[in-house]
Amino acid sequence: MIEISLIVATYNRAEQLLVTLSSVAAQQTAPQRWECIIVDNNSTDDTRQRVASFIAEHPDRNIRYHFEPQQGLSHARNAGIGIAQGDIIAFVDDDERIAEGLFDAYLSLFAEHSDAMAAGGRVIAEYPTGRPLWMSRYTERPIANPIDFGTEVRPYPTGAIPAGGNMAFRSEVFSRIGLFDTTLGRSGKSLIGGEESDLFERIAKEHMACYYTPGAAIHHIIPAAKLTPDYFARLSLNTGISQRRRATIHKRRMALYLGEVAKWCATLLLCLVHSPAQSRYLIKMRYNITKGILRSE
Repeated sequence: MIEISLIVATYNRAEQLLVTLSSVAAQQTAPQRWECIIVDNNSTDDTRQRVASFIAEHPDRNIRYHFEPQQGLSHARNAGIGIAQGDIIAFVDDDERIAEGLFDAYLSLFAEHSDAMAAGGRVIAEYPTGRPLWMSRYTERPIANPIDFGTEVRPYPTGAIPAGGNMAFRSEVFSRIGLFDTTLGRSGKSLIGGEESDLFERIAKEHMACYYTPGAAIHHIIPAAKLTPDYFARLSLNTGISQRRRATIHKRRMALYLGEVAKWCATLLLCLVHSPAQSRYLIKMRYNITKGILRSE
């Protein structure tokens, strides 16, 4: 009986996806307890062929392929939810390597905490080409989103949410509050996000419990292409656009503007205790986020 469904949405990352799939196949949980659904979001590379070959090479693992032609991460994740068989639905991204105990950690969490409706685990950032000197923990967050709240299972800290690349839910959550908002989330080369934040905002409004479980860990692999000034500027700008869209959906635009003023004050104070290079990127990040928030669409 399938207890947990792992959904991996992918778009034109066939080579990296094989790293993710290899870590899925290495899970120690009995194969009959889980499934992995690869949702190909209209890739133009050889994703379909590579996934088919991997599945053929691992017949004892319950991995299946699904093609979703509607472009957008939210569309892909929603398609995966629609065909998932497990009572627990988990998500990881196609640029990650998952820890061997991820399935067991999530299954144990939901079995032992009857009130848990959502959960998230550790995110460990990996930099194959090295972590840049300009990066502080604040500018690292939008790029890699490392998460570590300790070694014990606990309710998720107030004000924080699980990473989109490492989160799990009871399947009933989606029938109660709906699916991912398709006006949010990455689409092709677009860096619009916010769909996870929107989902967890709806979860919080329904007072559903969310837990942190350290055993469900993933390694987020950050390539050099995501460490360029251009990528960082575009990512920051789209973070602001995403925040504006969510604030509009939830009718809290004024709170967003006031919060941005406070964040500018905090950013300027942080510049006093960071290196010149780190301070420049803190300012660049805040400037582009604000620019995105104020941009009319």
